[in-house]
Amino acid sequence: MRYEGKLYRPPSEANSYIVQATIGCSHNLCTYCDMYRDKQFRVRDLDEVLADISEAGRLYRGADKVFVADGDALIMDPDRWLTILEACRESFPGLRRVSCYATAENVLEKSPQDLADLCEAGLKMLYIGPESGDDVTLKRIVKGGTFAEHVEAARMAHAAGMKLSVIVLLGAGGVDRSAEHARETARLISDMDPEYVGALTLTVIPNTPQARLVEKGKFELPDIPQLLAEMRTIVEFAEPTHTVFRTNHASSYLPIAGELPRDRENILRAIDLALEGAIPLKPEFMRGL
Repeated sequence: MRYEGKLYRPPSEANSYIVQATIGCSHNLCTYCDMYRDKQFRVRDLDEVLADISEAGRLYRGADKVFVADGDALIMDPDRWLTILEACRESFPGLRRVSCYATAENVLEKSPQDLADLCEAGLKMLYIGPESGDDVTLKRIVKGGTFAEHVEAARMAHAAGMKLSVIVLLGAGGVDRSAEHARETARLISDMDPEYVGALTLTVIPNTPQARLVEKGKFELPDIPQLLAEMRTIVEFAEPTHTVFRTNHASSYLPIAGELPRDRENILRAIDLALEGAIPLKPEFMRGL
């Protein structure tokens, strides 16, 4: 198996076999992100990908989950995807699901039939990171999609039978858009109605556009109480049907897990206790990306 550069995957894919079908991210413009800035985006040679899957099948035949990297592998054309999914089914007899990162744009570029075919072939989960529901914030961070486009992408994915894990980013609106970012993100979660939501916390990484905005005084990251207040607003006002809500990413100050709306009051109570200092926060040296 061959990998190029650093690999990233969601926390819930820790036990998955990762196959690198694309290199880098086709968008690669988000101001806060440096995950793929050292890579030139391209789709890997299909024969290489299939050879890697075949080898992994010999070494890890019991694997039941596959994560297709890199940044937004859904951009691959449906025929290529179907070939990769067939190879995964052949190599891993107990395969339960295949998943990948996706953007609203590359969901919307697929037809409803394309998405249904991919789901039927095994692509059961998409990880989409709108980061915010606030269109002003989305434009500032150069996310490449609007509130409405993310809602439509979620509708299409669900109609195809796929599950969604949505990633939101505490602090993405800065100090000046903190309230709008939190309220609109709660509304976006309600409208996208994903099965999972992961709340990460913005970290300003050196040499990114976000860091240059900070240096120029054009962006100020909210302090910890304000970040927790954003989380509280999101939990209080999001109205999904049934969503697992987690803040288990390494960037989070307050790891929490529960279901919305069922556990709303318990989660709010935990956030309030943290704001009061009754629950300790993760120390800075233990946080990461």
